[in-house]
Amino acid sequence: MKTILVTGAAKGIGKTLAQNLAIDGNQVVINFNKSEESAKKMKVDLEKKGCDLAIFKADISKQEEVKKLVDFTIKTYKKIDVLINNAGIDSIGLFTKITNEEWKNIIDVNLNSVFYVTQEVVKHMITKKNGCIINISSVWGMVGASCEVAYSVSKAGIDAMTKSLAKELGPSNIRINSIAPGIIDTSMNDTLSFEEKQDIINEIPLGRIGKAQDIYKCAKWLIEDNYTTGQIISPNGGWIIT
Repeated sequence: MKTILVTGAAKGIGKTLAQNLAIDGNQVVINFNKSEESAKKMKVDLEKKGCDLAIFKADISKQEEVKKLVDFTIKTYKKIDVLINNAGIDSIGLFTKITNEEWKNIIDVNLNSVFYVTQEVVKHMITKKNGCIINISSVWGMVGASCEVAYSVSKAGIDAMTKSLAKELGPSNIRINSIAPGIIDTSMNDTLSFEEKQDIINEIPLGRIGKAQDIYKCAKWLIEDNYTTGQIISPNGGWIIT
């Protein structure tokens, strides 16, 4: 049984990750910020299935709240074996129209949060000489997206952090990898019309949009594996091949 902290875990990919990892028999801490009702419902539903989990509200773009989240996890379960940095927001618009406030918000939520949470968790992993960190980035961090400059930059930063930390933390037996999903069927893509989704599907060799379950399967493998680190793994149906 592992203790797993998942950020942004009350909806989307994070929710699927947390639910399945809890059902697998792990102790899971579900972090949320605005989706309190969803987090509470998850807790009730999963506890009915015999799962061991806890929920904690924290705005992880704020360092002081991150410390409270990590302290809560350690106090509750005495350890953190796996960290999944999943929380993130999107922003679509012309580069020339991005305001300083919008830019800062994307970087704070998507990138700075990963720095804050990882730095706090790693302190505990180093003492045990063991740990697994999975960052959820994006294909747009790999190749960039038109009209999503801030989002692409934030995700590319996560991947760069992943590669650098893999070298630094390897001697402490801490593995860190990024999962960079292609288009996944979650609420983040609800703004796309049926026609826009169909156009994307036509570009994907496997001919379908991915499911959050596909990301869970990748994360489960990375948790169980003991020799993969510093990698950017992109489940995207062949949409982006680098």
